[in-house]
Order: sequence, then C-alpha cells, then structure tokens
Amino acid sequence: MGNSALKAHLETAQKTGVFQLTGKGLTEFPEDLQKLTSNLRTIDLSNNKIELLPPLIGKFSFLKSLILNNNKLSALPEELCKLKKLETLHLNGNHLRQLPAAFGQLSALKTLSLSGNQLRTVPTQLCGLRHLDVVDLSKNQIQNVPDTVGELQAIELNLNQNQISQISVQISHCPRLKVLRLEENCLELSMLPQSILSDSQISLLAVEGNLFEIKKLRELEGYDKYMERFTATKKKFA
Repeated sequence: MGNSALKAHLETAQKTGVFQLTGKGLTEFPEDLQKLTSNLRTIDLSNNKIELLPPLIGKFSFLKSLILNNNKLSALPEELCKLKKLETLHLNGNHLRQLPAAFGQLSALKTLSLSGNQLRTVPTQLCGLRHLDVVDLSKNQIQNVPDTVGELQAIELNLNQNQISQISVQISHCPRLKVLRLEENCLELSMLPQSILSDSQISLLAVEGNLFEIKKLRELEGYDKYMERFTATKKKFA
C-alpha cells in the first residue's frame, strides 16, 4: 500500500478517531499511527499479516477498541496493559499461547475475544477484570478449567471447541456468570460439576457435542433448579 493511501487514512482517522485498515497484507503495525496517540478511540487492523504489536501501543491512552482478528500475533507486549480505557479487545485467529502478566490492569475491559488461538488454559489474569462481560475462548487448546475461574466476573464465557475434560467446581461461584458455553469438548457427564445446575447463577448451559447424551443431563440432581433459571431468563427476553 502506497504512502499516499496511508496518509489519507491517517487524515480521516485524525478527524473520526477511527483507524481501520483491514485486509491489506500489512506485515507490521503502522508506525505513523503514533502521531495520533491522543486522537484514536478505535484501531482495526484485522485480516493482515502482522506478527508483532510494538510497545508503542501503550501510548494510545484514549483507545477504547482494538481489533486485530486474523493476523499472525504469537505474543502481546506488556505495554498493551497500559490501555486503561480499552473496553473491547478482539484477537481472534492469531497464534497466542498466553497473555501478558499485567493483563489484569486493563481495568475497563468489557469484551475479550480470543477465539482460534493456542491457549492451553483459562488465563488467570482475567479474574482481576471487574467489568468483563463477554469472554470468548472458543477454538483453543484448553484442557481444563482451573479453580481460579471462580473469581471471573464475566456474564458470558464461551469455551466451545476446546479439549476440556475437567472443570473446577468453583465455576459455579462466578458471581455474574449467566451463559456458559462448553459445546464440542471432551467432557464426560461425571466431570460436569452438578453445582452448575443446582447452585449457580448460570441460566444457559450449552453442552452439546461432548461425551454424553444431552438427555442424561436431565437426570442429574439440580436440573430442575437450572430449568427454573433458564425459563425465568427466557421470559425476561421474550
């Protein structure tokens, strides 16, 4: 892409606060963006070939939305964690194996999408994020859901299409968790904590495509309690 095209994009971004440059085969984060660190509210560089996010990302202190779906990122810089106003972070379809240690400092984060990466566990850093609404960790390589998950504040947790065979009973203690998606994993019925049904806030549990028949779920103790929550929620949205 020529410099004049980039210049035009930068001029537009300066006025709108939005820089969007998708599907242009970019191999690196455009350095020229640092001229707009105080203007930009949204950066969307999806469908490119970016391998590294430079430390200068930490300078975009007013950034609310960062979208980098379908790139080639295998790691994120610690500087990303300085973005105190960031509410939306989409990193689907990259090669991420873990999150930066300070990720829990992204205190405004509401939506985090990490579908189609190479995570092997639910990152513990997520438990410090108080405003998190939706977390999408589908299509990763997660094998178990650890005890720390009980502190997760999210309303919806998507773990579809992983390799999960074990889930900590602590998941039923999540204070705001209403929607739990576990479709197409490796769960035996005996590995599904019954407290999710009998003693949690969860009102939508999606478990199709595991190692048991859905009708067996209905025989579990606590299923009627779960159905009460499910029906009440459905009425609310009807």
